[in-house]
Amino acid sequence: MSWTKHKHCRRVNSPGHAHALTFSCFRGQPFLSKERPCCWLVEAIAMARDKHDFDVWAYVVMPEHVHLLVWPRSPNYQIGKVLATIKQSVTHKALLYVRRNAPEFLPRMLDAQPSGRRCHRFWQRGGGYDRNLTEPSTICQHIEYIHANPVRRGLYERPEDWQWSSAADYARIRQGPLSIDWGSLPPMEESV
Repeated sequence: MSWTKHKHCRRVNSPGHAHALTFSCFRGQPFLSKERPCCWLVEAIAMARDKHDFDVWAYVVMPEHVHLLVWPRSPNYQIGKVLATIKQSVTHKALLYVRRNAPEFLPRMLDAQPSGRRCHRFWQRGGGYDRNLTEPSTICQHIEYIHANPVRRGLYERPEDWQWSSAADYARIRQGPLSIDWGSLPPMEESV
C-alpha cells in the first residue's frame, strides 16, 4: 500500500483558544495498537503539559492516530512546540525499544524520502490537524466527536469502554490514563 498522506498545518496561537489536535502514525500504521506505545504517549502528553503549561480537556488514542483537545494556560504559547515535545518523546522511546527488542520492525518505520534522506519515524510527517475552538458548544461537540471514535470504528459499543480515552472520565465511570483538567473547562451544555 502506498500511503502518501502528508498534511501541512497552519497554526494560530491565540490566547484563550482551545486546540483540537489530530496527528497520525507514520503511513497510517497501527503503531498505537499495543499498551506500551500508548503508555509512552500518555507519559509524553503529561510531560508536555508540565513543560508547556496547558490543560487537557479530552483525548482518544486510536491504533493509528490521536485526537487531543488542549487549552494553553499562558497567553504566549506555541502549539507546535507542544506537539514537538509529545512526538519527539514517543519517537525516541519507540526507536530505542525497537532497536533493542524488535529490529525486524524498523523497516515499517523507515521513511526513504525522494531527496535520498532516510530516517525512522513513528509519526507521519507534517503538522497533522489543528483547529482552534472558542465556543463552549463547539468544544462540547468536539469532545463528543473525540469520544465517539472507537464506536464509529466498531472497536467498542460505548465510548467509555475504550481504555485510551477520556470518555470514561466524562461518564464518571473511572479516571482514564491521562487526567482531565476540569477547572478550566467551560460550562458544557447538555447534549440534545
